[in-house]
Amino acid sequence: MSKLNEETPNEERESIHEQYVLDVRIVECVRPDVDRPEYRFEAPEHTPMSFDDPEMAELYADIYFCTNGFVEEGTGERGVPPEVIGAGRAVLAAYFLTQPGTDRDWVASFFGKKPHRVRKYVEWVQGQAEEIRTGVVEQGLG
Repeated sequence: MSKLNEETPNEERESIHEQYVLDVRIVECVRPDVDRPEYRFEAPEHTPMSFDDPEMAELYADIYFCTNGFVEEGTGERGVPPEVIGAGRAVLAAYFLTQPGTDRDWVASFFGKKPHRVRKYVEWVQGQAEEIRTGVVEQGLG
């Protein structure tokens, strides 16, 4: 008798959470020794980044598109990637929000703004990233 599911409960499983243009994606990783899945951002020539929250992984992807790609490698030594800083306040605020140990209140305090302003920054980044991805598809580039 054949089994429909040959997967054992002790195996690590990966599946695509979100697939974007230009070979950018978020992979959901389920490990048997961890209670919650992890979400790994992947892009060509970019260090994979993992997040506990799928929304933060998606926001990170939006930041990636708003900056036309950026290099995360070495950031610990040099701080925020220059491309993120150059992309403006909204992108920088969203980037800070994706970093461990920060939340909306911390980011708002850093910029001297109210938390609702950080939400507006995030909404702008998400909208801008969607426009960029749509443009890539319309131009047949990805």
